[in-house]
Amino acid sequence: MRDLQATTLEELAELAASFAAQRGGLLPLLHAVQARIGHVPDEAVPIIAHAHNLSRAEVHGVLTFYHDFARKPKGQHVVKLCRAEACQARGSAAVEAALVRSLGIAMGETRGDGAVTLEPVYCLGLCAIGPAALIDGEPVAALDRENAAQIAAELLQ
Repeated sequence: MRDLQATTLEELAELAASFAAQRGGLLPLLHAVQARIGHVPDEAVPIIAHAHNLSRAEVHGVLTFYHDFARKPKGQHVVKLCRAEACQARGSAAVEAALVRSLGIAMGETRGDGAVTLEPVYCLGLCAIGPAALIDGEPVAALDRENAAQIAAELLQ
């Protein structure tokens, strides 16, 4: 992943143009931008819109509809905690409280040092063994206060 300064606006324009002829190329382009710099910055929206002959509102609509597109940089580690009903019934509120306390951030935030982002997700399909989370894309289940606090400590090392 590179930051926006390392990826120039000209490079973003070239990337956008490379997907412009592809039918339905907007989603693959947004994924490519996010893979390259870790998020889809606001500065990229007009470039993408122009390359695909779309309005900025249309690009913005796609970015905000799909929850996995980040509009600002995420942390080095990303914890996605399930908030679906089954995980709630199995104690995800206590797990969330432990993570919030241990990481020092609220749900939906990234630590100031960029170490960790804590995000809600609604069902990981691990209902029978919840509460569950994705930690850097890896599923973790049967969470409780203690192992959640331990995971947070490991992520902060």
